[in-house]
Amino acid sequence: MRADSDAPTARPSPLKKLLAQLNPAQREAVETLVGPVLVLAGAGTGKTRVITYRIANLLANKIPAERILAMTFTNKAAGEMRQRVTEIVGKTKAEGLTVGTFHAFCLRYLRAHLDDLGMPAGFSICDSSDQLALVRSALRELHVGDAQMRPQEALSLISLGKSKLDTPEKMAVRGGDDKDELLMRVWERYQEALKLTRRLDFDDLLTETGRLMRKKHLREEIRDQYRCVLVDEYQDTNGPQFELVTSIAGGHKNLCVVGDDDQSIYGWRGADVSKILGFEKTFPGAKVVKLETNYRSKSPIIRCATKLIANNTGRHEKTLQSALGDGEPIQLLTMRDEETEAVEIVKHIQMMIEHGHHYDDFAILFRTSVQSRAFEAELRLKDVPYSLVGGQSFFDRKEVRDVMAYLRLMVNPKDETSLLRVANSPPRGLGKVTITRLLEHATKRGFTIGDALLEWEQIEGVKEKSVAAVQRMLERLHLLKTMFGNERKDFVEMIRRTIEEVGYREEVDRVYKDEQVRKQRWEAVDEVLNWADNYAKKRKHPKLNKFLDELTLNANDQEDAEDAAKKTTVTLMTLHAAKGLEFPRAFLVGLEEGILPHIKCTETIEEERRLAYVGITRAQEWLQLSWCSERSRAGAAVKRHPSRFLLELQDKEPPEGWTAAGEEPVPAKKKSKKKKKRRSRRSAGQF
Repeated sequence: MRADSDAPTARPSPLKKLLAQLNPAQREAVETLVGPVLVLAGAGTGKTRVITYRIANLLANKIPAERILAMTFTNKAAGEMRQRVTEIVGKTKAEGLTVGTFHAFCLRYLRAHLDDLGMPAGFSICDSSDQLALVRSALRELHVGDAQMRPQEALSLISLGKSKLDTPEKMAVRGGDDKDELLMRVWERYQEALKLTRRLDFDDLLTETGRLMRKKHLREEIRDQYRCVLVDEYQDTNGPQFELVTSIAGGHKNLCVVGDDDQSIYGWRGADVSKILGFEKTFPGAKVVKLETNYRSKSPIIRCATKLIANNTGRHEKTLQSALGDGEPIQLLTMRDEETEAVEIVKHIQMMIEHGHHYDDFAILFRTSVQSRAFEAELRLKDVPYSLVGGQSFFDRKEVRDVMAYLRLMVNPKDETSLLRVANSPPRGLGKVTITRLLEHATKRGFTIGDALLEWEQIEGVKEKSVAAVQRMLERLHLLKTMFGNERKDFVEMIRRTIEEVGYREEVDRVYKDEQVRKQRWEAVDEVLNWADNYAKKRKHPKLNKFLDELTLNANDQEDAEDAAKKTTVTLMTLHAAKGLEFPRAFLVGLEEGILPHIKCTETIEEERRLAYVGITRAQEWLQLSWCSERSRAGAAVKRHPSRFLLELQDKEPPEGWTAAGEEPVPAKKKSKKKKKRRSRRSAGQF
């Protein structure tokens, strides 16, 4: 490492009392302040404590806060990290720390380098719904129907491509089949639309930052700025995030990454487990610290998880040990069908409630969201309160999206998607036919629908009255933006006045005739104002574009799972949503070939096994695994086979007639309703 006055030194830490709380491995991770460090933090081993204590130790060793960068994957994780560090070292010492998500960091960086970015007039963020609209428009222009490629599929493939640092240009050179060719054309049009409306999507925030940091002077600048870098959940990094980390830390190499390759479960959205597996190759001489003492789960749960994940070959070898001692054996149940599975689980929950447990002690975890149906029906029938993770987000509500669209137009009048969203809400005479003609004209001319409005006389069937109404709306938005300053009171009032002057209250009253429904709808609008007020309270000079950035980033942050888990209800959620959470008693259901592992994921079987591992390690005290020997499909019972993961846990060979995922299951006879009532479950066991 080159000599630098800001480089950390290994002097004794003043945090003796805090460091004494750590086990030897945790302490080693916290006190190794120089050079690259890989902290392999198994499930429940205290990784958050390690990260926060390490930051506190850097500050205690005279590293200025402004020289420390910590990156996470969620706003909540970033907020908790900052809060914990502040509690340890005090507000003054913590001031100046850069702690945030990858996307938030990149957004701030790009805003500070607009000239280098090539967007001198600024840009806005295209959220997920608007992205889908742009892709849908691109497919329409190319005369591509859903049978060839659905909009959501195209958007997912584009996002996955960006996560692997792919581009349409690279695809063209590489070649491919007809689907690749189609995707390349859609992707090109999608990017053109983003550029035309001066927007970046979430993936672009990462890739554009990476592009800038390939410039030597910018790369050296940021390396000098941040002398100590920390990354949480490193196993979830994708190509652009990896490039970002190596760009910043590649010179001084004062990098600490914390993660667990055994919990890498987001390959489908671009996460690359090879980054954590290959850390020592990327940073030769890196110290590897393994956290193997689990403080979450009882020994039977840890033994079960360890036995399962040992079947993966692509992993860092580690052996978890529980600090909580022995507990109840793992329950293994074979159910006849999904209804029986739901009945038995709800019955068990009710029995445990009578013995002093609480509803929020229980979680039902499944591979796919469709599996929730039987459990929801039974929980409702038995009057058991539950929360299903994955309902409509606040940011997906129509009223919230409408208000945000109006505000985006105040910042960026060329935001075509926002204009299309609110041009006729409230009604301004701009019907579907008129909008279609405007879009066709804009497409032919290669400009935005806003520009097409200026040429309305050239477009057959477009009425002056309708165009004038939209133009007046845009002019009013611009005027409102110039009327108010950047003080808190002005900021909130500007948003309030905008909502009033576009007639949005009248629009809600017009659309929803039921008074209770209107009230609920308007509460969402009020919540936007509350958010604006809270945002303005924290800033001396609030700015609309930064407020919209914050809203959009929060909308992209998948944190509803943790909020749901805090409710006094039984929690139902997918295994992906459950990562990072814990429950005293957990049910891992549907352990069948074709479900877990999923039939579409047989090529990534190790990731499916990691997903099962994540599910098992959510349980603290008690765990039940179950599978169904039959499931309904189109009104008929279809024979199912136990998951290979269950067989691995029991050291069993596949039984006769067992079918691996990817093969067609064997149809079984239709079941009798009378027989179903007499028979609750086929077998139960423990291991």
